[in-house]
Amino acid sequence: MKVFGVCQARSKFSTLVGLAFRGQTIGVTRHGKLTALIVPVGSQVRLEEIFRDMDENRKRSKMPKGVTVKDLIEEGRI
Repeated sequence: MKVFGVCQARSKFSTLVGLAFRGQTIGVTRHGKLTALIVPVGSQVRLEEIFRDMDENRKRSKMPKGVTVKDLIEEGRI
């Protein structure tokens, strides 16, 4: 799997879509952590599983003390 940072992925998006079209899976990282996948349509990825995984990740995440959603939005983290 090829991995790109979010800024690089944004600037090369059509290239990455082309790679996915040819069957490759592309990872996108943010702050060094894998946050998204661009996958070929034919992949065995079920939407329900993706949303379940997102919900599980959201439940495990904790908001740091003293940080508000507004702070995160202003920092561009949301």
